[in-house]
Amino acid sequence: QVDLVESGGGLVRDGDSLKLACAASGRSFSDSVVTWFRQAPGKQREFVAGISRSGKATYYHSSVRSRFIVSRDNAVSTVWLQMNSLKPEDTANYTCAAMPFSRDYVPYPLADEYEYWGQGTQVTVSS
Repeated sequence: QVDLVESGGGLVRDGDSLKLACAASGRSFSDSVVTWFRQAPGKQREFVAGISRSGKATYYHSSVRSRFIVSRDNAVSTVWLQMNSLKPEDTANYTCAAMPFSRDYVPYPLADEYEYWGQGTQVTVSS
């Protein structure tokens, strides 16, 4: 089992930066791929970025690849999402999710496959 708690969201201006954190507890964290999803009101959940169990491999949605960086440090059981050059279109509730996985890569991100979810943190970008 893995418990996840997100933090770092807030209200920022177009072009600003934020760094989200996903703090984890549980013995399975270091064996898990961790993925960030986001969902805006009335919109479908969208994949943002994922990171493999060791941090060796990452994967990004094309809309954020040049602006966001996902990282992790298993020694402190934390995954981060550095978000730069934020746009109003990035406004959403951001949630991290974990899935125990045997290989050190990020599988195709399907939300239904993730067992553990945080409560989310709100990011709002004003123009």
